Amino acid sequence: MKCIVCSAGMLLAMPAMAQEAERAEPQEIIVTGRGLDVPPGEAAYDVVAIDRGRLANTASGRLEDVLRDVAGIAQFRRSDSRSAHPTSQGITLRGLGGNASSRALVILDGVPQTDPFGGWVAFPAYLPDRLAAIRVTRGGGSGYAGPGALAGTVELISGSPDDLGPLQLRAAYGSRDSVDTSAVASAHLSGGFVTAAAQYNRGNGFTPIVAEDRGPADRPAPYEQASLALRSVFDVGAGTELQANLSGFRDRRDRGVDYTGVRSDGADASLRLVNRGKWGWSALAYLQTRSFASGFASVNDTRTAASPTLDQYNVPATGIGGRFEIAPPLGGGITLRLGGDVRNVSGRTQELYTFVGGAPTRNRVAGGESTTVGGFADASYQAGPLTLNLGGRIDRWTISGGSLVERPLAGGPLLTDIAFPNRRGWEGSWRAGAAWDAGTVTVRAAGYRGWRLPTLNELYRPFRAGADATAANAALAPERLIGAEAGLDWRPVDAVTLRATAHWSRLDDGIANVTIANGPGTFPSVGFVSAAGVYRQRQNLDAVEARGVELDGRVTHGPFSLSASYAYTDSRVHASNVAAPLDGLRPAQTAEHQASTTLAWFRDALGASLTARYIGPQFEDDQNSRALADAITFDALVAVPVSSELAVEARAENLTDARVEATISGPGIIERATPRTLWIGVRYRMH
Repeated sequence: MKCIVCSAGMLLAMPAMAQEAERAEPQEIIVTGRGLDVPPGEAAYDVVAIDRGRLANTASGRLEDVLRDVAGIAQFRRSDSRSAHPTSQGITLRGLGGNASSRALVILDGVPQTDPFGGWVAFPAYLPDRLAAIRVTRGGGSGYAGPGALAGTVELISGSPDDLGPLQLRAAYGSRDSVDTSAVASAHLSGGFVTAAAQYNRGNGFTPIVAEDRGPADRPAPYEQASLALRSVFDVGAGTELQANLSGFRDRRDRGVDYTGVRSDGADASLRLVNRGKWGWSALAYLQTRSFASGFASVNDTRTAASPTLDQYNVPATGIGGRFEIAPPLGGGITLRLGGDVRNVSGRTQELYTFVGGAPTRNRVAGGESTTVGGFADASYQAGPLTLNLGGRIDRWTISGGSLVERPLAGGPLLTDIAFPNRRGWEGSWRAGAAWDAGTVTVRAAGYRGWRLPTLNELYRPFRAGADATAANAALAPERLIGAEAGLDWRPVDAVTLRATAHWSRLDDGIANVTIANGPGTFPSVGFVSAAGVYRQRQNLDAVEARGVELDGRVTHGPFSLSASYAYTDSRVHASNVAAPLDGLRPAQTAEHQASTTLAWFRDALGASLTARYIGPQFEDDQNSRALADAITFDALVAVPVSSELAVEARAENLTDARVEATISGPGIIERATPRTLWIGVRYRMH
């Protein structure tokens, strides 16, 4: 199961009359491609794992759909990465709301994955088939994984040849002339292994606006996406393995109206050294580059014509960082991890705005950079059935080089030339937990504090959604969360696991898109807003308070499995001053109820699964005036082998064609998420 590149130490014997024999214990160097082992203290927290079998057998083959198996995980909007605007695809948990930037820390093999500029997640970059597992930790303050874990941590773990097999090929044709293809290959080599994964998909797309609201200006929204990931892991001696990763993606989407094309490109590279010897340690360095562009349009009241309103023609961003950690051998049931990390992100939005007669008249460039440097310690203690965990970190953050320059395209003096003040500060975060394993039952409790720095997107980039416009705010303060939870895990037999967790959290200075005024009018940083729209600005709320319950269960019996997840969350805004009308309301895009369940039967290449998901009603806007209806959807997959290596697959997304409302614009225009989508294809698995 594992790649063994070195074994068998030597036994040295001294003459018996001289002294007792000295022996060097046999040693194995195991090349795994993983980081340091997960601390035992993780048993004190609400952790949900998604295994390899589930990753490889979803109806859509998309990471964002797999994550919905964990109730409570939410994106800013309900659409997936074929039709959503990329900037709406941040990840959060536990009903904390959001404004499209992730409130969860997302990492792949130790590397932060949220966009350096915007904090959203480029889902088309991740082929689930290339992963071994996903670990979702609900709750904040995961100090050893890095800063930014306000609502939780989502850890993506790359697969090895033992997970992936030598070769997998998939190809499918689906509704609306859609094509979905992928290839995953891996091989053991002397001293390590290599893996490669590629995917390409495209489709004519569906018309996002629902039938009763659309007009001649509305049309299907096509997409085309591709990604490539290469990985090598090798023993470099002294019990150390080198993990090298190189990946890139290309994403082209359209929003179903003229002038709304979206372009995203990215490339990542990382190197990590891991030693699992007596003194375990890990050293990581990474580089991320991103390029984003998006057009925005206004549609007239009769939806007969669209006109451009904003052209963000280039939003480049770079992320660079590293971390080092060490696990000294303390013994006595104590496990300790010490280390530090640094991440610098920089970027700017370059855009054309104030269109007259279909042509832009002004140019805006705004951006800056931020840096976070931190140190952390995480200790676990095990004594019989008791596990304790205590971790903390201290971070120094800076926001610098912020600027806003606006100029007329016809020439002349600058309209705006602002250099925003540099800012800096210290933030502390911690978490503490305890678990008592009483055999079939484990009782756990935890408390934590986390924080998140505003993204460059929130600080500097305005945007539009239909007739509504939202301005950035360079003065935003960091978000800070404190929370607590208590849970019970029950394992009556090996094949059954049931978990229940009650939680409470308070997010101070939560960043939200706050309504300032209704159109028509001309407003700072966004220009003209029609009578059908509203003007908003990103602002710090006093707080968002959330409490709820999460239930998870899994039953397995041979080829049969049943998994279920449910989350109830009561979230409320505390607000004053200009945001006072929001006091007591629910955060935008936050459902009270979420549930997911999957029934599956798989034996080798033969199998089937059925997934049902429910999302409760939620509000599109901060003022709770635009309600999105609840929805229940069904996804299905059937695989039938035609040989030992080849199988035919039939997949169905949203089998009943339920209407999943994703957004409502100012005049009440409703946009939907993915309608019924059917696929037929083949999968080849080399043994």
